[in-house]
Amino acid sequence: MNDLTITTRQHSDRTVVTVAGEMDLDSCPALEEATLVIPLDGKTLHLEMSGVSFMDSVGLNLLLKLRRRLLAEGGRLLVTGLQSQPASVLRLTETDALLTPDAAQAA
Repeated sequence: MNDLTITTRQHSDRTVVTVAGEMDLDSCPALEEATLVIPLDGKTLHLEMSGVSFMDSVGLNLLLKLRRRLLAEGGRLLVTGLQSQPASVLRLTETDALLTPDAAQAA
């Protein structure tokens, strides 16, 4: 099992959450719990995922739930630094347009 490491940094205009490890059934509850306590106040939640080597459907579902929550609260989700496997999951499910920086700028 590959543990997930989560680091959170607050900035005036956004919160940056750096994630490393594998986003799967075992590790995603910790990431979801960490994001639930972040005060969003209509700001951007930036997930920096360059350290994530694997993401399954549970990870994808978590990203989509975060996006939905942020949109409902007047904020946005920005996902950057995707390695090839997590990027492939987003491309295959056609959700990359919802979560990547280009899409976030258009939203």
